[in-house]
Amino acid sequence: MSKPKQALAGLSLSMLLPSLDTSIANVGLPTLAQTFSATFQQVQWIVISYLLAVTTLIVIAGRLGDRFGRRRLLLTGILLFIVASVLCGLAPTLALLIAARAAQGIGAALMMSLTLALVSETVPPEKTGSAMGLLGTMSAIGTALGPTLGGLLIASLGWRSMFLVNVPVGIAALLLVNASVRETPTVRIRQAGAPVLHAFPSLAMSAIVSAVMMSTLIVGPFYLTRTLGLSIARVGLVMSAGPLVAALTGVPAGRIVDRFGAQRVTLFGLIGLGFGAFIMSITPLRFGILGYIAPIVVMTAHYALFQTANNTAVMTNLRADQRGMISGMLSLSRNVGLISGASMMGAVFAACGMRITFAVAAGLIVIVGSIALRPYHGHRRELAAQPRGERPGDACDSCGLAQAEMA
Repeated sequence: MSKPKQALAGLSLSMLLPSLDTSIANVGLPTLAQTFSATFQQVQWIVISYLLAVTTLIVIAGRLGDRFGRRRLLLTGILLFIVASVLCGLAPTLALLIAARAAQGIGAALMMSLTLALVSETVPPEKTGSAMGLLGTMSAIGTALGPTLGGLLIASLGWRSMFLVNVPVGIAALLLVNASVRETPTVRIRQAGAPVLHAFPSLAMSAIVSAVMMSTLIVGPFYLTRTLGLSIARVGLVMSAGPLVAALTGVPAGRIVDRFGAQRVTLFGLIGLGFGAFIMSITPLRFGILGYIAPIVVMTAHYALFQTANNTAVMTNLRADQRGMISGMLSLSRNVGLISGASMMGAVFAACGMRITFAVAAGLIVIVGSIALRPYHGHRRELAAQPRGERPGDACDSCGLAQAEMA
């Protein structure tokens, strides 16, 4: 395996592990409540402590990587994640398990933010979209695999195994990154500048779209059980359609971005998302399970296009001293969107039902589309004014502008 492929494999594992541990512990909460004679509210902190650590530290982690070297901080994050996973697996009390999960979240924050930032240092600019698509696929696989893998491990080896399974995968990631990812030079943090200001509309779009996608995860189980009358087993099977589509479409989405440009693909992804949400608001009651799955497939596939294109546009429009911070902000915007989507869209569903919830979702996508259509001419002038050595690589392509326009 060539060094670039080794590096991308190491970065992929570094994205897989934090995503896996976002969801793997959820399925074990009943077992852990029984093991530690604890209430649901107490064992819930096993999940909350991890998410709080990731959400509060992910931007700081990226900024530290910009200042002190991203490879060094990523290796530190992977090592911390491995050690914390061992402590989780050996924890004798609930309090120590919760503390170890918080430490695991700190490692995950370093891994998630710096993995995205290092992609631009690892692959050529024309392959950035494909690499982003691969990382999106690994994130989706981790999130989707977590509950299933956790249930199998608990049933066969006990609850401790769902944390200890991270150790061999983490060691593989550590060795690959150490051997193949080159260190980024430490830089003096300068004033934010135009590229960072340009990234903020993309961060807002990421948050809103993530809130819309969260509605499918929150509303789905209630709708499928109460309205369509499905058993829990069938609900799980139907709900797996979305993560499966996300896992299958990530890499192709990246290739499409490389071929057609980030702005075009962003807009196309938003159109498909809005169409899927609109169809979801009118079809399930008429067509049953098929009427639910078909719009979910449409929404998830176009979400993969949007996310890959949006991430690519942001990460190729930055100076070297800004990539860590902005990659952390991308992850933060997604988490904020998921959290706000769970509360906001859940409230709309409780008050107004399925149709109105996804009609609201379609309206939010229209708002995002208006943000995506904002003119890029001001950004183009700022890029042209920068010294040639400081211009971000392939920035005009990521904005959907032809090279001829920049001449």
